Amino acid sequence: MVADDYIERILKARVYEVAQQSPLDPMPRLSSRLDCEVLLKREDVQPVFSFKLRGAYNKIANLSETSARRGVICASAGNHAQGVALAARHRGIAAVIVMPATTPQIKVNGVARLGGEVVLHGDVFDAAYEHALTLARERNLVFVHPFDDPDVIAGQGTIGMEILRQAPGDIDAIFVPVGGGGLIAGIARYVKYLSPRTRIVGVEPEDAPAMHESLRQGTRVKLEHVGLFADGVAVKRVGEETFKLARQYVDEMLLVSTDEICAAIQDTFEDTRTIPEPSGALAIAGLKRYVARGHAHGKRLVAVNSGANMNFDRLRHIAERADVGAGREALLAVEIPEEPGSFLAFCRALGERNVTEFNYREQPGHRAHIFVGFTLAKGAEERHAVTKALGDQGYGVVDMTDNEMAKLHIRYMIGGRAPGDVTDEMLLRFEFPDRPGALLRFLEAIGGRWNISLFHYRNHGSDYGRVLAGIQVPPAEKAEFMQHLADLRYPWVEETANVAYRMFLGG
Repeated sequence: MVADDYIERILKARVYEVAQQSPLDPMPRLSSRLDCEVLLKREDVQPVFSFKLRGAYNKIANLSETSARRGVICASAGNHAQGVALAARHRGIAAVIVMPATTPQIKVNGVARLGGEVVLHGDVFDAAYEHALTLARERNLVFVHPFDDPDVIAGQGTIGMEILRQAPGDIDAIFVPVGGGGLIAGIARYVKYLSPRTRIVGVEPEDAPAMHESLRQGTRVKLEHVGLFADGVAVKRVGEETFKLARQYVDEMLLVSTDEICAAIQDTFEDTRTIPEPSGALAIAGLKRYVARGHAHGKRLVAVNSGANMNFDRLRHIAERADVGAGREALLAVEIPEEPGSFLAFCRALGERNVTEFNYREQPGHRAHIFVGFTLAKGAEERHAVTKALGDQGYGVVDMTDNEMAKLHIRYMIGGRAPGDVTDEMLLRFEFPDRPGALLRFLEAIGGRWNISLFHYRNHGSDYGRVLAGIQVPPAEKAEFMQHLADLRYPWVEETANVAYRMFLGG
């Protein structure tokens, strides 16, 4: 079999002038728990703490002298930006880096330290991308695409070459985080050439499934919105070239939740004492979901840790969600009698379990609602058993473990229902770019036409602020209000029918 152009490009890639061959480390704790051999490809140890340096440098190193003298430009949420800045500095040429205004400060600072000219534009990657193309035309700069370029793909493909060289034997599956697709395209092409039996499994967040949906529909799709928790893979549309390669060489795509990503960050820390960024932990989250389906006993599985550019303030949110994502914590809403001793009786009914959270406020009437969290030893099986046992003892129980609004907001604002004079209340959950002044601008955008009867905002250490708002909208004004929401252009979800709202906050 004659090697195709990509195999030759990967073998000739010049990445090692700036990048290193990253370790393929065992994960003994996770391996023992999952009953298989888990190996972690440590791209977090690269000079810019991400694999992106490989593709960026390979592209820039292959530019002609005439093109290189023009200087380069890219659009990136951060990791590709740092790779381009370092590569340009190594070659001695100018680099302009266009980044969304929501980019974590650690990545902005990293680019500036490497000598790149930082331009902040827009709230998402797509806006930064379009602005970068405009600047490239205006200033005659060479555009370095973050994923949809053969030299970039080939640079990332050197990771696959290293994995096959470093593994102690045959590999059953390799799990790869997917944003625009450059990483998985390069790895898949090389690995499938030399080891066609190795499964290539891509992993995306549930709220950014661009490749998953494209492969499912057989054509590239553009997502209307993407979640930004895993900002390194927050891409609305995968590349044309990367999609073509993925269709040929990727065996499967898996989607994972934010909670599963948080749990994977904790898993990585426990085995390596390092902390990946959310997109860097995607592969471990997908590997765990793959193993949970069965038939992975004794298999050798490799996960790619794509980066470690973590904003420190995100750790609070991650720590809160990791145990839920790993099945080690349950969250329940429970109705108990409003009488002395009822809390003690409930705790006795719960047994000797460790209570992690308990929210309660005395209310008028004979019944009270509490929000309780507790640790689990046997995951979902134990959670369902406890829920059933409490119900059998006469308690009204609703499992909130998978209720996103309850985990983001309700658990922090338990305080009773709305007074009787609060009528026509709609409950809405919003997201908006979180930067200085953003909350004020949000409130100004909502305006003073309709009364805000409930408001909860909490900084979760992520790129987007989250607000839960109760707004009084008379039925006759509902159509006008819905048009106002459409004009705002903020992603929103109505939660008026959410059981958590009805139990704890509704009138």
